[in-house]
Amino acid sequence: MAPPADPDAVPGLRWSLELVPDGVRADLAVLNALARVGVAVTRSAVQRAFAAGLVTVAGKPLRPASVATSRLRVEVELVAPRPLRAEPEAIPLVIVHEDDALVVIDKPAGMPVHAGPGHPRGTLVNAILGHLGVGPEALPVLPGNDATRPGIVHRLDKNTSGLLVVAKHAAAQEHLAAQFRRHTIGRAYLGIVHAVPSWTQLRLDTGHGRDPADRRRFSAEVGGRRAITDAVVQRVLHGAAVVRFALHTGRTHQIRMHARKLGHPILGDVLYGHVPADPRVRAAVSELNRHALHAAELSFEHPDGRMLAWVSPLPSELASIVDALAEPPA
Repeated sequence: MAPPADPDAVPGLRWSLELVPDGVRADLAVLNALARVGVAVTRSAVQRAFAAGLVTVAGKPLRPASVATSRLRVEVELVAPRPLRAEPEAIPLVIVHEDDALVVIDKPAGMPVHAGPGHPRGTLVNAILGHLGVGPEALPVLPGNDATRPGIVHRLDKNTSGLLVVAKHAAAQEHLAAQFRRHTIGRAYLGIVHAVPSWTQLRLDTGHGRDPADRRRFSAEVGGRRAITDAVVQRVLHGAAVVRFALHTGRTHQIRMHARKLGHPILGDVLYGHVPADPRVRAAVSELNRHALHAAELSFEHPDGRMLAWVSPLPSELASIVDALAEPPA
């Protein structure tokens, strides 16, 4: 019988594999060997199996970092991931607005919006549930989302800071979601980009799809969906600039992808950018552990019909980069 297409979803599946001495560490070698026999499995599933001691040679656990020096017969049992569930946690939040329908938060960089591989807790959802003193069943979940995303209407990348709205009930969530579908939600970001653009303002209207060179990234050169961003230079710095990016569509990594396409990637963006060549810029971002992108403006129609808008200033770690690169030097 052929193995299932998604062994991550089924515990207790076992394979007997042969590893050859090819200089590759054992965890990657097992991943490759599974792929050769047609098993579609994630690297995290293999890592869970090693962590549980379920990758063995002659009954003894194999270390993930070991490298085979001879042919090995390896027994592998995959472990299903522990189901993720949103639970309330006492995590401080910056609340900029709250009423019976929704909450607007100024999210810090480093906080995931909801649970996922590698971050089952410590998310904005956990913090919201803790703030409200309720369980996940008290907040609505959009159709197509799972139970780890109660109240969520839109997301920010883990290392993007700034404004985000969470719905308290289903009617509010659908009202907000409809505005996102119509692209009538007002959202603008401030990004500190590499080098000084030769343009003052422009519009990018591109494709949006997975980058075939790196599936973690998105590419403007790939077909599929459409991504539209307006970019305006707000301030010229030494070897950098502050750019306001206004979204007309809300694709994953849209601004980071468009900044890369422009040749001015966001500073500190390890996925879409690069290490600055300019020593002053490099020194200014040397302690930055995030990308320099901030969701600074958010506006929408409230479920009661009011038009609401908020502006969030750059957080201190990004403001200090602007000060360090101000022309002339501050």
